[in-house]
Amino acid sequence: MNFSAYHRIVVKVGSALLVDKATLSLRYDWLQALVDDLAEQINAGRQVVLVTSAAVAVGRAVLNLGNGAITLEQKQAAAAAGQFRLMAAYQDALNHHNITAAQVLLTLDDTETRKRHLNARQTFETLLAMHALPIVNENDTVATSEIRFGDNDRLAARVAQMVSADLLILLSDIDGLYTANPRTDATAQHVPVVEKMRRQIDAMAGTAEVGISTGGMVTKLQAARIATQSGCAMIISDGQQLHPLKHLADGGRHTLFKASTSPLSARKKWLASMVRHQGILYIDQGAEKALLSGKSLLPAGVTRVTGRFDKGDILIIKNMQDHALAKGLANYPSSDLERLAGKQSRDISTIIGYHGGDAVVHRDDCVMLDDD
Repeated sequence: MNFSAYHRIVVKVGSALLVDKATLSLRYDWLQALVDDLAEQINAGRQVVLVTSAAVAVGRAVLNLGNGAITLEQKQAAAAAGQFRLMAAYQDALNHHNITAAQVLLTLDDTETRKRHLNARQTFETLLAMHALPIVNENDTVATSEIRFGDNDRLAARVAQMVSADLLILLSDIDGLYTANPRTDATAQHVPVVEKMRRQIDAMAGTAEVGISTGGMVTKLQAARIATQSGCAMIISDGQQLHPLKHLADGGRHTLFKASTSPLSARKKWLASMVRHQGILYIDQGAEKALLSGKSLLPAGVTRVTGRFDKGDILIIKNMQDHALAKGLANYPSSDLERLAGKQSRDISTIIGYHGGDAVVHRDDCVMLDDD
């Protein structure tokens, strides 16, 4: 496994790896070894996001809830008690590497509501630029059964999609996908590479075993669909030994799910497929040239704003001849863009009282209509 081929990596670890099943206590030696591996990747110049489980499991022990069935309210209480201790353990381990942990708690709505998705994406971008390690978990203290993931495999895939990662690693208690459950079927064969997600691949998944974890191969394959369609390759690897990423880099057996496109291409295909738009930006000739050369749209090039829209809404960008050039996501609401039109980016804070970025439509959130 060659990590040098990837720039932005999301790593997901489950409760079964982090927590001792009998005592519900954190496996501090394993956590430190994982953090050592993550720090090695960060110091090598790669950007890393960690998606972690175990808050509920740790909270169960703190609140004496045991391993049995608990109510939703008890689970939310356990998450609140456990998340604090989990983050403290990560930061303590990261102190050895002078890396700052940054807690990010998400719900299903945060990944599927466009405005919240973009706000979270911007937070991730800022944290990664500052060389912090974003540590993500589902916000179990506020999520309900109707608006939650229920497992961190799919959450990790949504995070990989959100941050345009090119690799997602699911560290598990199994070294990849098998043609059947290897624990119950002696004829099961390991699948080293999945070129494309197909129905016969889904048929290889069994059911999740009872325990402190909530996932299984079913959710991992669902995560693979989300990730690969978003331009992100995915790996399932055995993480039970110390230094699981080093083990993977040294040739540890795993299953690689190949991406069907690049993260940026997937994002632009999604944008191009959107039919409705909420507003129109008219731009001058200089801004048109900038867009055609692959640059972002700055406020100085905007001559007129029509429609009522919010940050994250879809806009059509037209030139002075009223020709639709591009489609993009608004980085500012219409009320602010009307005041920013024709102004310099350096004056944004002075004009509207805050700075949400130099561009009114970023090049990564813009697709030329002639390229559809």
